[in-house]
Amino acid sequence: MYGRCASIVGGMGTLVHSFRLGWRWMQAFVRGGKIDPLPVRHSFAGYTVNKAGRDLKAAIDVALVGLPQGMAFAAMAGLDSIYGIMAATVGTFIAPFFTRCSLTVSGPSNATAFMLASFFLAASPTVHANPMIYVPIIVFVAGFLCVMGAFVKATEMLQFVSRSVLVGYVTGAATLIIASQLRYVLGIHDVNAGSSFFSMSCAILENLDKVQWQPVVLGIISFALFIPLRRHFRFLPTFAVILLVMSVLNRLLCFPELGGAFSNVRMLRDFTMNDLICRLPDFGVASESLAELLPIAIGIAFLSTLEQTVMSKTISAKTGEPLNLNQDTFAVGMANMGSALTTSLPCSASLTRSMLNYTSGAATRFSGIFCGLICLGITFLLANVPLISCIPHSVLAALVLANAVSLFDRKLLRICFRSTLGDAVTLVITFLAALLLPLHIAIFIGVFISISFFLRRASKPELVEYTLDDRGTLLQVSDTAKRLPQISIVHVEGDLFFGAADLFRKQVSRIAEDSSLAVIILRMRNARNLDATSVCALEELIRFTREQGRHLIISGASREVFRILRKSGVLALLQQDADRTIGQSNFFLMEPKNPNMSTRRALQRAQQLLGGGMADISIYTTRSSDDRES
Repeated sequence: MYGRCASIVGGMGTLVHSFRLGWRWMQAFVRGGKIDPLPVRHSFAGYTVNKAGRDLKAAIDVALVGLPQGMAFAAMAGLDSIYGIMAATVGTFIAPFFTRCSLTVSGPSNATAFMLASFFLAASPTVHANPMIYVPIIVFVAGFLCVMGAFVKATEMLQFVSRSVLVGYVTGAATLIIASQLRYVLGIHDVNAGSSFFSMSCAILENLDKVQWQPVVLGIISFALFIPLRRHFRFLPTFAVILLVMSVLNRLLCFPELGGAFSNVRMLRDFTMNDLICRLPDFGVASESLAELLPIAIGIAFLSTLEQTVMSKTISAKTGEPLNLNQDTFAVGMANMGSALTTSLPCSASLTRSMLNYTSGAATRFSGIFCGLICLGITFLLANVPLISCIPHSVLAALVLANAVSLFDRKLLRICFRSTLGDAVTLVITFLAALLLPLHIAIFIGVFISISFFLRRASKPELVEYTLDDRGTLLQVSDTAKRLPQISIVHVEGDLFFGAADLFRKQVSRIAEDSSLAVIILRMRNARNLDATSVCALEELIRFTREQGRHLIISGASREVFRILRKSGVLALLQQDADRTIGQSNFFLMEPKNPNMSTRRALQRAQQLLGGGMADISIYTTRSSDDRES
């Protein structure tokens, strides 16, 4: 009993110690300026009435667009309007307190709404039937992952996500949303349509006899209004204008004097003040479905971070603000964690609302805060006055459908198809995965394919052999120019990470099998990203050449390569046959003032190992002839 208590106390002590270390590391991280816990405090100095007026005007413009868009995105996700409205309110209000790029506007977005819709369509019956319980949990966990990602600089990994993945994902998601919303435009509501594009399409075809002409008429008019308003009247809040016009038109068509044919059109559901109560997510319920919820939370966190990064770069390029993408990821994480306390969709930076905020003349981050407050006032109004129920479901579905159609970018599709075979394959696979699988799985399949093509290209070094003729001119070895060199210089180019290490070792070992070869000089001037696998491959190569009675010399290496080889012990192995007391060495650092000097010294060392006389020299390189050295 005493031993068990001691073990528990010891475990608690270790846990407390680990927590303290983590807290100290986080404090040091914050103090180092990498993550500012509250950037908004710097914005009060110099804030004038003029700036406040500009921010308020931009906030009104963004709010008129943000709330109707939020309703549309909630419809995309298959949820009630309140989810999109609260995301456009709470997320927009919280993010400016923490972001570095002050004019970005956070809130609901196409991509995260698509992903959430796909998840619930394929979810287990328990999760599918209780979005009020599970959506806040998903949003909170996604936000927490974004915050943690900001501290570990996860945004740096986004450079490995190719544009083909994003284009394939957005195109597939838009196609999926068209299939899901088309049945509401047709008035086919109470139908089990499944979760894939093909099951939804089949459900529509099998139930064409249930199509109602009234919602079709309203949907067609809404779609027809969307195109000219979006193209010729961009200064107007398109969604808000169409919802208002079509709601009034539907109300008029319901009058008995006009036949009352539209009186049975399905409307959206109102919400009340009870829906606006803040509450903590029920994590006790989440423990039972953690394996199902975690992948979608990771997918939303990934997509939110990606959208925030793209939008921050776009706005910063226009405003000249310095970038801090980790800070912006921290902001979107905090916005999601705050939104999770309400009935809200996931939040990320919005392209439409951010650009509108900028073009409307916003001066500071307070435009986003004002926008959130304006949306909150409108939300309280909608909770007490039944206005949402005046909007026909088919009208909102038609707007969602029109927005999805606008996401098909023919220019980007053409670029991705025509650039490389890898880009085209990645786009097609991501697109098909989006149609067949839940979107949070589809996007990671696309990322996996994209990285696979990158690693395939990066892990195939090619070595070309060159030799010297009698006049000292470099010639590529061929049937007419053959030499059996005693010294070979191997230019090591590119990344020597784990994917390239094995091929590098095999190719250099093949060169070393030449019976006339006595010394191999590895010129590592442009070698990058050594890891444990490549260091082990280099160690094996050193031992292999020693067993064959040959020598290996490294020249032109960077300080980073020197540090890795020294710490791993491979440098000591390399220097075993060099008498350092008399200045001998088998390792020569690159000299920035004269990059060729290290190769010259390596050749002098090779002459020592050969016992003096001149030796023929061949060069193995993947670089152009202008860059070659002899």
